Amino acid sequence: MTGDRTMTKIIDVISQMRKLDGRFPKREQRVADFVLSNLERATRLTQNEIAEAADVSVATVNRFCQTVGCEGFRDFNIKLAQSVAVSLQYLGGPSRTDSESEQLVTQVFGALVDTLNLARFQLDSEAVEQAVSVLANARRISFIGVGGGSANVAREGANRFFRLGIPTEAHADGYFQRMLASTLSDGDVIFAISASGHPAELLDSVAIARQYGAKSISLTKAGTPLAKSADVSIEIDIPEDQDIYKPSASRLVFIAIIDVLAAGTARKRPESVKEYLRRIRTSMIALSEDMGPKPIGD
Repeated sequence: MTGDRTMTKIIDVISQMRKLDGRFPKREQRVADFVLSNLERATRLTQNEIAEAADVSVATVNRFCQTVGCEGFRDFNIKLAQSVAVSLQYLGGPSRTDSESEQLVTQVFGALVDTLNLARFQLDSEAVEQAVSVLANARRISFIGVGGGSANVAREGANRFFRLGIPTEAHADGYFQRMLASTLSDGDVIFAISASGHPAELLDSVAIARQYGAKSISLTKAGTPLAKSADVSIEIDIPEDQDIYKPSASRLVFIAIIDVLAAGTARKRPESVKEYLRRIRTSMIALSEDMGPKPIGD
């Protein structure tokens, strides 16, 4: 292979690597051999770590990424994680001697790890920082979502943030969301959550809240009406598994992102947050004889 760098849009990077296998330049072939033999592991490694594992330079890894049709390592890593996430059931899996329950554990946990890793590389650190700044200065945070998944994430958002000493609430009813939005004003935040980014209830509520001076944050799919309507948009595009019995991937990713935002907000208000957490922990002592470390609110 001559190392043609002509850029074409590659969707299935695993198939592309297999197609070019044996025709890569010598050093790039080392990268291909390592990645193809360690697909899931490779999605969690940095460019330097892959270079070290394949015994090549970082520049060689970057050339390899371009050879398979990616703009660079970040683009390659995202596409690889996407391919692994949606193709997990075809990429090996448990041996035939595993019990049905062992297969379920492997499939479900494997899919969750791959999906979380995909989301990790999609997250825009600047958007996360902007959201943390807004939340850390909030007088009140209203989490809203509709449907089972997003509504549960909204409740989890309120559960996480009230512990930081910020008044929070979560609502899933569209009528109530509109009424709630009309009571928000400068210093308040409305946080809308949706995997699709299209619910009219959320779009209306965000518009109403912004009209009265509240800040808005969305956690949703990129390029959707909800993403475009918010002051700060955290955008994630997670393919859902076709297996109807598995948990929704986007719901678990959204909860992880809520944890990231809560941790970032806590670090912006360290002294007050420590005091609120101390109070909460103290209030729980009477309910348990266990005085050792444990999750607050458990």
